[in-house]
Amino acid sequence: MAQRQSLETVAVAPDQEAHPPASETAKLFAESAKYMPGGTSRLHYYYQPYPIYAQSGRGCYLTDVEGVERIDYLNNMTALIHGHANPLINEAIVDQLQRGTAFSEPAEPELKLARLLVERVPSLEKIRFANSGTEAVMLAVKLARAYTGRSRIAKFEGFYHGYYDYVQVSYASQPDAWGPAHAPHSVASSGGLADSVESDVLTLPYNDREAVTRLLERHGHELAALLYDPLCNRSGFPLPQDDFLAFLREITRDYGIVLISDEVISFRVSYHGGAARYGGDPDLTVFGKIIGGGLPIGAVGGSAAIMALLDPTEGPPALASGGTYSGNPLSATAGCAALTQLPPEEFDRLEALGDDLRARANAAFADAGVAAQISGAGSLILVAPTDVPIVNYRSIPKDPAAAARMRGLHRGLMDAGVIVSKEGLGALSTPMGQREIDRFVAAAAQAAKAAAQAAQTVSRS
Repeated sequence: MAQRQSLETVAVAPDQEAHPPASETAKLFAESAKYMPGGTSRLHYYYQPYPIYAQSGRGCYLTDVEGVERIDYLNNMTALIHGHANPLINEAIVDQLQRGTAFSEPAEPELKLARLLVERVPSLEKIRFANSGTEAVMLAVKLARAYTGRSRIAKFEGFYHGYYDYVQVSYASQPDAWGPAHAPHSVASSGGLADSVESDVLTLPYNDREAVTRLLERHGHELAALLYDPLCNRSGFPLPQDDFLAFLREITRDYGIVLISDEVISFRVSYHGGAARYGGDPDLTVFGKIIGGGLPIGAVGGSAAIMALLDPTEGPPALASGGTYSGNPLSATAGCAALTQLPPEEFDRLEALGDDLRARANAAFADAGVAAQISGAGSLILVAPTDVPIVNYRSIPKDPAAAARMRGLHRGLMDAGVIVSKEGLGALSTPMGQREIDRFVAAAAQAAKAAAQAAQTVSRS
């Protein structure tokens, strides 16, 4: 492996396109592509010509196989709120490893994590664990169907809820398939979905009370569930406007619809979670990512009446669910170690740092004349290729120029030593301080200047 190069010794990380075919990065990608489609098991990994490969992580820094150290603002897609190799999480994991990784029987760590979450999140009375956010969404939808006796569900245009068939509708639709703003078309966002999913899913426009009211007047009595995310990254982190989430709570009760808050990512916006911060008072809440302390996990919790459908103590439950690794002691132990290190004041500190990052980076974009912004709240950030207010999914431009601008900004940040996803998603972690915020702002200014120069070159040609 190449000698480690820290950000103290290199102002700009090497351009990965400059990695020659003999580089470790190029060799790993070529070998991976022999055995995995596109060389990956996760879609977000891939970007052209190939991604960096991680060698190790410590705190908020990640070192790749070329020995280049960058600030990790992606944190395994926001899951690592304490960054890499947190000592207390590692200690807890090692302790549990010595006693076993998984059992057919329940173990105390599952109870401890369940109690911690139920006591922390106001809307929870009972909780059930799964292995991922997608699994938890699947279970939440099935609970809603079993509870209501209905089949159709509703979701918002551009909102992402994992890889379950019925929620892979209209999370990545393109303008030519959108339909009217007040009544978006339901569009399959992936191949492999059943023909019925588009008709089984009602797509709603976010932050539009009048349109949602009209659509539910027509379809409300057919719906088992309405899914929302208090702060959805795929739509640019639009803030709910004018008590919109409280409105959703009221109207779903009117129609007997189970309201599901997907907080797989947005749980990290406050000590009590996304719905507690922005409203909604959901019947069910879905969790993942930070509640596992860096290990695979998912969970769904909510009202005792709905969760009772999973209760086997008085005979076969109304809804069967399991999972060989659901509630396993290793993930639960890591999750407890992570969450007990997150008092309210730590959320406040991360939010103050996030506000500083967003304000200063946005000023750098404006100074460079680049149509871009850092949206988000709390510890969540998103580089978006627009400088107009983000209200919903359609606020983010989908034209080739915006796509090229986004690729350039992503690439510019990487070359300046900052890791975010190719879609611009990022998150702060607790090892970060003002030094890391300053470095992000400097990297954003450098990326913005490069993007402005590229745009000028294109306009002249």
